[in-house]
Amino acid sequence: MNFVLIALCLAAGWSLRTLKLLPVDAHKGINMWILYVALPSVALLYLPAITWSTALILPLVMPVIVWVGAWAVLRLLSNRVGLDAPTRAALLLTAGLGNTSFVGFPLTQAYFGDDGLRIAVICDQLTFIALSTLGVMTAVDAAHRGSASRIKILKNIITFPPFVAFVVSVIAPRFVDITFLNPLLEKLALTLVPLALFSVGMQIQFSDWKGELRHLTIGLAYKLLIGPTLVLLVALLFGMRGIAAQASVFEAAMPPMVSSAILATEYGLNPKLASLMVSVGIVVSIATTAAWWLIIVLMVDG
Repeated sequence: MNFVLIALCLAAGWSLRTLKLLPVDAHKGINMWILYVALPSVALLYLPAITWSTALILPLVMPVIVWVGAWAVLRLLSNRVGLDAPTRAALLLTAGLGNTSFVGFPLTQAYFGDDGLRIAVICDQLTFIALSTLGVMTAVDAAHRGSASRIKILKNIITFPPFVAFVVSVIAPRFVDITFLNPLLEKLALTLVPLALFSVGMQIQFSDWKGELRHLTIGLAYKLLIGPTLVLLVALLFGMRGIAAQASVFEAAMPPMVSSAILATEYGLNPKLASLMVSVGIVVSIATTAAWWLIIVLMVDG
């Protein structure tokens, strides 16, 4: 059912734009809702419920491993393939951050059961934190062509609504019970995925995909193959086993994060490529995640 909704939302956005039934910049209004309402609601709803412990080291560091790996690979390839700053940032945002929730949750539960789903929730929250900090820092710096001051970057981070919600969700529960907000937050959080996918669908332009083929190949090769391989190597190197290790590697193999593509679009960082990374990545990941499940079962003990 989740894949049906993904296909429907992407197709609806693309079709309505193609038929010119929506204003040219209609996606910008939708993106504002996502960044200022839906994403903060997700943070306030799920982050306070996490119980942190040393047993969850790999799920906690997985998003950082994938992000740092993406940064290193893109830095090495930047001059060789002629990546400009906006394109490199768009690739870092989409290849460095995975769709660990909407695609990740149902797939992880299907392959690893409810125990795997619990680990997936932790991976998702840390990915969200990475988006709110590293993602915003990358977007601001690239949008200003590296000329943004540290103060300006810091200001953009601490005023980024999802980051504000992250700070509140971590600190507030220590002093006051905010669970009474959960029914409202649940309803607002539910708007994230369909609207984000609809917005991405509006920006898909298949007519120009050939011009982004090299960039798309680099981004998806890292996100769907190299990134999860790095996490697997860390698990094997440090002898990490069990469902926490299995689910963490599997979550690392998820396609690009929709919200990171939205962020790239809002900062004018090759929106076409960002949208293609998400839409094509979701389709390709159906096959690659199945292959990763086989690899994980064979190489990481349950």
